[in-house]
Amino acid sequence: MNKLMYGVAYYDEYMPYERLDEDIRMMKEAGINVVRIAESTWSTHEPQNGVFDFSSVDKVLDAMHAAGIAVIVGTPTYAVPAWMVKEHPDVLAETAKGPGKYGARQIMDITNPSYLFYSERIIRKLISRVSKHPAVIGYQTDNETKHYDTAGPNVQLQFVKYIRNHYKTLDNINELFGLDYWSNRINSWEEFPSVVGTINGSLGAEFAKFQRTLVNEFLAWQAALVNEYKQPGQFVTQNFDFEWRGYSFGVQPSVDHFAAAEPFDIAGVDIYHPSQADLTGIEISFGGDMTRSLKKNNYLVLETQAQAFPHWTPYPGQLRLLAFSHLASGANMVAYWHWHSIHNSFETYWKGLLSHDLKPNPVYNEAKTVGADFARLSDELIHLKKSNQVAVMVSNEALSAMEWFKLPDGKGYNDVVRALYDELFKLNVEVDFIQPSYASLSDYKLIIVPALYAAATADLERLNEFVRNGGHVVYTFKSGFADEVVKVRTTEQPGIVSEACGIGYSLFVTPDGVGLQGKLIDSEFASSTVESWMELITPTTAEVLAYYDHSQWGQYAAITQNAFGSGIATYIGCLPSAAVIRRVLAGAVKQAGLWTDEQQLSFPLIVKSGKNVAGSTIRYYFNYSNSRVSFLYTHGSGEELLSGRSIANGESLELEPWGFVIVKE
Repeated sequence: MNKLMYGVAYYDEYMPYERLDEDIRMMKEAGINVVRIAESTWSTHEPQNGVFDFSSVDKVLDAMHAAGIAVIVGTPTYAVPAWMVKEHPDVLAETAKGPGKYGARQIMDITNPSYLFYSERIIRKLISRVSKHPAVIGYQTDNETKHYDTAGPNVQLQFVKYIRNHYKTLDNINELFGLDYWSNRINSWEEFPSVVGTINGSLGAEFAKFQRTLVNEFLAWQAALVNEYKQPGQFVTQNFDFEWRGYSFGVQPSVDHFAAAEPFDIAGVDIYHPSQADLTGIEISFGGDMTRSLKKNNYLVLETQAQAFPHWTPYPGQLRLLAFSHLASGANMVAYWHWHSIHNSFETYWKGLLSHDLKPNPVYNEAKTVGADFARLSDELIHLKKSNQVAVMVSNEALSAMEWFKLPDGKGYNDVVRALYDELFKLNVEVDFIQPSYASLSDYKLIIVPALYAAATADLERLNEFVRNGGHVVYTFKSGFADEVVKVRTTEQPGIVSEACGIGYSLFVTPDGVGLQGKLIDSEFASSTVESWMELITPTTAEVLAYYDHSQWGQYAAITQNAFGSGIATYIGCLPSAAVIRRVLAGAVKQAGLWTDEQQLSFPLIVKSGKNVAGSTIRYYFNYSNSRVSFLYTHGSGEELLSGRSIANGESLELEPWGFVIVKE
């Protein structure tokens, strides 16, 4: 990885006619220097049980190598062939909705012995065949791997073994999980029921945690197999994805990305987002920050959109903006799914870089400019390093718990995460992501903690200590409410963090026409209406930043701030408007001593920065809007890398709609 990679997923097996040479010619014109192959075509490579045909792989590897295009080979295990299901119907995952049906991808039980047997065989056959080919630079294990809600009898048996190993006795389990309720108490291991029908959030969340461990084990197993064949200089990665809401939205419920990333050499990801007039750059930034944080290093964007859906076909200039946006968050590779638009089946209208006519088009022509600039600027832009002093703390356990106990309007954990992250992005505050167990909180000056509903006592106490020692924390509602097994704490809320926050509450209500008033709120806010949730907070030592504007609840605090030790803890006890959240976060950034020239600029003008390999500061300035924007450059003199012209301190710069500049200081 000594140069920026610009790539596509390529499926010669899907082509309506032979055109490999033409595809390679067009790829070379576009500056494509890497392709990803083979992860989706198991049934082509093993058309019958034990009958293998890797001719399409061989052909593509040889042709790509001759053209100087590198190849990432995927293990084809996320879509099982029909013959396997015919011979072993139990490879399909049984979920809470019942037995699986063949047809879609990602429908298997990743713990099934037959599936694992055939998976190991195809992995060994494929990787041993390609590992010494000079075109191959790395491998992708599986694809967008999750547990696929597998919950059949074999998985239930594994869960009982897991929970017995972790909690030892049924008395412990009954006590910790509150199973006396509704006669759910379990009095012998043989009677342990399927969790599919449970009404117990603690047990249900523990099962979700167990399912995530299945993903960790499956990916580590695949990585170990590939590592047996991996040659010096080659890497192994995984294509992680996020909670999907028609695009990449938030923390993945089915995978603990931090744990799952451990066996890989480099983290990989796919990031999809709204486009055209709805393009904000937030999803690119969120996905990039998360993936970079997994291994505290640069990462690969293994998939992102070229055209995709009709409502995502990019405006002129947006494809360039998007590609460099990924680099600005720390990506070393940007690859599109996919090269060509396919002509049949489920993703016929998820369009690639080429449309169905397979000819040059405006999007392809714009990609040519991206490829040329990636090649020209690779030495300056590769391996961008960041030293962020703000972290967002995220938790799969809190996410699972809030799936059981959603907010009254149906919002969940990721809605709260994004409500805070989006405003940090708009303030040009760059962040890392950490988990509650993160051992070195002192790496940061400010930690944002959205809805940490379920958390271990030790993790919350370390946050208190972080504040005591001079750190700043911003909590939202629902934080500290329950322990790690989703058992609600018996103390006044917010429990352990009350000490640092200087508040307490025992009542919470659903807001109905409730606004905010107080020192934080002024006439600048056209609306300060509270949504979703409100906790009726009584301060003990905290200063009140906002009260509820309500005839009955007006004596209660909504947003507070407390000096504790040498630091400050801010608590947001409701879900206010984005403008109010932004003001709270801006205040926290200032108090943490992190307010810089970058915060004088704000969305749609977004700034990302880092150090390049030579130690020079690289700053990207992006305009995520359909209007021109201008700003004053306030840093040391430098070079604008796209144009090569000199930039001076105090110079006014103008960005075209969807335009950007890159300044090397």
